[in-house]
Amino acid sequence: MTKHSKQIKQPSTEPIVIRRADHGISRKEISPSALKVLYKLNDAGFDAYMVGGGVRDLLVNLHPKDFDIATNASPEQVSKVFRNSRIIGRRFRIVHVHFGREIIEVSTFRAQSSQSTKVSGNSLARNVKHLDSVQNQSGMLLRDNVYGTIEEDAVRRDFTVNALYYTVQGFTVYDFCHGMEDIQNRILRIIGDAEQRYIEDPVRILRAIRLASKLNFTIEEKTEAPIKACASLLESTPPARLFDEFMKLFFNGNGLLTFNKLYMYQVFGVLFPPLSNIISFSDSRDRLMLEGAFRSTDERILNKKSVTPAFLLAAILWPAVRRSYQQKLSTKLPPMLAMHDAGQEIIENQLAQIAIPKRFSIPMREIWEYQLRLERHNGKKAELLVTKKRFRAAYDFLLLREASGEEMKGLGQWWTSYQTADAQQRQTMRQSLQQSSLPKPRKRKVKSESSTK
Repeated sequence: MTKHSKQIKQPSTEPIVIRRADHGISRKEISPSALKVLYKLNDAGFDAYMVGGGVRDLLVNLHPKDFDIATNASPEQVSKVFRNSRIIGRRFRIVHVHFGREIIEVSTFRAQSSQSTKVSGNSLARNVKHLDSVQNQSGMLLRDNVYGTIEEDAVRRDFTVNALYYTVQGFTVYDFCHGMEDIQNRILRIIGDAEQRYIEDPVRILRAIRLASKLNFTIEEKTEAPIKACASLLESTPPARLFDEFMKLFFNGNGLLTFNKLYMYQVFGVLFPPLSNIISFSDSRDRLMLEGAFRSTDERILNKKSVTPAFLLAAILWPAVRRSYQQKLSTKLPPMLAMHDAGQEIIENQLAQIAIPKRFSIPMREIWEYQLRLERHNGKKAELLVTKKRFRAAYDFLLLREASGEEMKGLGQWWTSYQTADAQQRQTMRQSLQQSSLPKPRKRKVKSESSTK
């Protein structure tokens, strides 16, 4: 067994206590709303700890977006303490405490159930509403509301680095699973048996890849080993949940690194079924298109510019759309109808795995169809196109295609020049295009003198 391949056992009843001077977490870095929840639960006689990503990120000098709280108070007790709260969830009952637009998530310490009922089909909805722990036939947890102690809660966390508990009582961190050691060694290690934990919740596979990319951590070998074999389990995850995970995976400034890891672990094709047959990227344009899209998104996020899932999803699915479009053209469909049908087909196939909201799927189709409109830029069409709402996204998409190696005959550069040109220059560019597109007059054959004799 190597230095970093130890298995996490049941936590000790005596955790490692890390004092304020040793962990370096400052309350100035914690959301005031989260601190209010911690203090108010303590004042009401309950134990309360900040746990998970908030603690982990502070320990690696990142700025957390979310601050989750774990407590020994039941959801009903938490709700009584906070008027501005709401109990949500069936699979995991938690409390959302609202402070304006900010939500602090509060969960009750959970324990591993000794008896978890297995169900199939719609049994959960019909017959087992009273049960606290339910699994499907493959072992995936459908409901998990068995409450316990902080020690039991720690061992049920996904990764050791997420099982660190910060309290405002003494400002200490409690470490039950040697998470601090893994942070210092930059290791991502799952708690318990990796395969079993992935079966219980396949989304942990995506979380492992996302955190390893975000933190620049190495995935510990036993945590890594079952990922490829378990990737297909993601097919049974609700599509709406996978859309949420898609947002977390690719909109944190580490999208390109995350994509490379998803591809390496053979998870990317599971998330995007229309690409499953072309995931080998034998056509280099496909790989370059995706890498360009992820790189561009990362740069925009790091520069605090706006990003939209519609553009990134349009780029991800473009290799499949392009192939479908070419196939439909070969059946003599008009180009615009072929592009419309290809886009519709690929989106419908993708929706079976990731639920893309219409506010994104509609702009995706428009970006694809605008690729044909950008080719028809003579006359007054160019001047009209630059005024359209979807022009900028379609133009950026065109540049991505050009950079990936698609033959665009200088179209990207033409549109780049057109946007910076003044009115007279634009008119000249349009006239030049119009003249070059006119059919050349046939040369009149002049009879030689000898032929007239």
